[in-house]
Amino acid sequence: MVRKWYFYTSLAIIIAFLSAGFKPLKIDANQWFLIKNPDGIRYLYPSQEQEDYTNLNIPFTGNLFIGFKEALGFKESEGKYKKINSLGYMGKYQFGIETLRSVGIYDTSLFLRSPKMQERAFVALLSKNKSILQEVIKKYDGTVVNGILVTESGILAAAHLGGAGSVKRYFKHNGKISIKDAYGASIRSYMRAFGGYDTSLIVPNVNAVASLN
Repeated sequence: MVRKWYFYTSLAIIIAFLSAGFKPLKIDANQWFLIKNPDGIRYLYPSQEQEDYTNLNIPFTGNLFIGFKEALGFKESEGKYKKINSLGYMGKYQFGIETLRSVGIYDTSLFLRSPKMQERAFVALLSKNKSILQEVIKKYDGTVVNGILVTESGILAAAHLGGAGSVKRYFKHNGKISIKDAYGASIRSYMRAFGGYDTSLIVPNVNAVASLN
């Protein structure tokens, strides 16, 4: 009995001695992670200073022009530069031969092989249509016509579908006229689908042509 008591007493002393030699582990935690954070915003960053992350290279188009052109290009051809539809319209943005000539392009084979040329042709056509439709844009941008909020990008998209003249006719009838292409897509549907994008960088120029260099 004495030996057992001696054994346990010695064991307790040894444990106490060893415990005294160790200090509690100090957790070096970032304060931002431990503070109350009801909206969860701070957990998105390893720093409290969000301005440290203003130059992150994140592909976000939102309502930017790149978002506009990629959305329209996908609608027209699923973004395929070499696509030719059953009516002979070509490329990512589905240009007809006469429209190509209006922006200074006569070599359709080269056009189909050159994504750069197609992008420049698209911008040139936007510039031309924006010039032709300046008065329409000034009058109707921000208004509601036949249940559709009209914006500059919507007007330009509609002009890409049916031409600037068709857009003028659409507004002349206060949106109560149905103007569609051969596949059934309407000016009204394009006005709605592609509204709200920022196309302010497009400079109106009725004589715009695509640079071939």
